[in-house]
Amino acid sequence: MIILIIILFIIILLIIGIRISLEYNKKGSEVKGCLKILIFKKLKVYSLNWPSEDNKEKEDDKKESKDRDFKKIFELAKPCFKDLKNYLKSVLKSMKIQKIQNHLIFGMDSYADTGEYIGIIWAICAIVNPMHKKMQISAEPSFTGSVLDGYGENNLEIYPLKLIVPTVKLILNGDVRKLIRGVLDER
Repeated sequence: MIILIIILFIIILLIIGIRISLEYNKKGSEVKGCLKILIFKKLKVYSLNWPSEDNKEKEDDKKESKDRDFKKIFELAKPCFKDLKNYLKSVLKSMKIQKIQNHLIFGMDSYADTGEYIGIIWAICAIVNPMHKKMQISAEPSFTGSVLDGYGENNLEIYPLKLIVPTVKLILNGDVRKLIRGVLDER
């Protein structure tokens, strides 16, 4: 009976979906943020706040990690690009945007370069914003020197039930399995 209840709970979770919420604020070299994963749109399963004390310890460990051979991984990934592209499309179809609101403050040492690049960023924002009614991406120039700051609030819902078949198809592909083995061997 307990196994039946657990299976029923997992099926309901797959149908209802998972909400991912990311809030961040970057000013100068200081980054603050929070990542939350919620089930049933209210129950918090996972939460990560930064900066935290654990991050400082992990940064010391990263310095000791070995270099990876990205050429070898890229060669293994070449035959998989079409399959990975199709899988990415399936992932995007299984997502529902609740809110994407981001603001970028951008500046360079040269006023002319700042104006040129902020124009490109504004053009990208003008193309991206009309794609979805719940998406607001904006940018502003800063002429006080080299600046890359921003803040945002992003909420997505993912429906894992829609990903089961594409994930199985991807994993059954021999080239993808070679890629996974190659990445794991490089660790």
